Amino acid sequence: MLANFPLGIENGPENAASVSYTSLQRRDLPGVRAMANLEDIPNQIQRWRQQKCIHRFTLSPLIAHLRAPDDLISIVRGAVFKKLLNWKTLLVFVLVAVAGAIAWQKWQGPQVRAYRVAAQPLVQQVVATGRVASDSRAEIGSEITAVVKDRLVERGQTVQHNDILMVLRADELKAQEQEAQAALALLHESRRPQAQARLEQAQSHLTQTKREVQRRRLLAKEKAIPAEDLEQAENTLAAAQASFDQARLEVMALAQGGLEESILQQRLNAVLASLDKTQIRAPFAGTVLEHYVAPGDTVQPGQKLLTLRDQSNIELLVPVDERNLGILEVGQPAVIIADAFPNRPFNAVITSIAPVIDPQRGTVDIRLSAAPAPDFLKEDMTITATIETARSEEALVVPNDTLFQQNGNQAKVWLYTQGKAGETEVTIGLDSLSLSQITQGLNAGDIVLGTAGELTNGERVRAKISALPKSRDTGSKTRSDGETPVKLN
Repeated sequence: MLANFPLGIENGPENAASVSYTSLQRRDLPGVRAMANLEDIPNQIQRWRQQKCIHRFTLSPLIAHLRAPDDLISIVRGAVFKKLLNWKTLLVFVLVAVAGAIAWQKWQGPQVRAYRVAAQPLVQQVVATGRVASDSRAEIGSEITAVVKDRLVERGQTVQHNDILMVLRADELKAQEQEAQAALALLHESRRPQAQARLEQAQSHLTQTKREVQRRRLLAKEKAIPAEDLEQAENTLAAAQASFDQARLEVMALAQGGLEESILQQRLNAVLASLDKTQIRAPFAGTVLEHYVAPGDTVQPGQKLLTLRDQSNIELLVPVDERNLGILEVGQPAVIIADAFPNRPFNAVITSIAPVIDPQRGTVDIRLSAAPAPDFLKEDMTITATIETARSEEALVVPNDTLFQQNGNQAKVWLYTQGKAGETEVTIGLDSLSLSQITQGLNAGDIVLGTAGELTNGERVRAKISALPKSRDTGSKTRSDGETPVKLN
């Protein structure tokens, strides 16, 4: 069909005005031999033009020769359409499309962040920044006059209750102890048995003397002996009785728990107490802050030896916004994070709430105790306290940025329904830094708009659903929801 189709050729060897498709094949123009598929004709002609092989081309003769195949006619017509569709037509089409899109979006309204109401655990917390207000420390001194024998701890060392910190020399006291121990041993092993033996001997002598006096009284009654013999026997009886009484008192004094043993035991106890004072012990668990004497130094009663900090009683001072006063109570738990050691949280508990409010800052001071407190805490160190005031395992929650016109536990939200915003009143229960519990006014699955800005009832909006933030749990000891503490200056 294209064998005799005329094409204008430039720069051919015969310089002819036209040649046939067959002659083109013979002239071996670029792409002619490969153009077996008639569908490639428009593309090939375009390539010839780019290569300056063809200076003119008329589609009408080509269409006249392509009468039979419908697909070839479609190809040519497509080429004609493309030729007619110029940049002005495309521009008009784009402008119409943009205008339509703008009108559609304007009809739908502005895009607003939204949340789907759902039940989840909620922890009500108060977060504020404070400091280590004071720590309990003790100045440990000597109670006796002695020479320092040995110092067993150094600065910064942690000790436990009753640990030996320092040892004083006690040679004289040890001699007194040995003396007192020997006196007690003598009492138990010698003096007490001897006294008991003397008592038994005196009792035997007294019994014999009584018998002799009784006998002589009978004889004197019968005038068998002189009166002087009876008087002598009675005097002997009195002496025997006196000896018995003395021996009995001695045994009583030397008996177990008696006066003599009590005196000796008190003497020994006094010496042992003094000896115990030569061992300087920790009155509580803590950290050695300072020591003031070294081995060989002579110390006097009342002289300061060491300073010990009580790690079991660290007090933290945290000012909180007075608006939180109604939900704070003594005994509430808290998690404390020191700014210098953010990865080492520890527990504390509220011990007191100040009865007055700072009028300039609008804060109330609360004090917390950490027991035991970590050893890295220093006085005046900055800390952040997260106090758990209440919790609910299944609370219907919305983000705080969805609430507006809040008055106490009453507030309003924008409820999203069928593409429109509607004002709805709600009742608030627990609240955290990011979420609030809704006790009335909403149901699970409702969509609320995350804006407290100017909207009108019935206004069309486009809701972009976002995930609800998580409530931070103090038990985790981590900041997992992006909440930041409120620092009060």
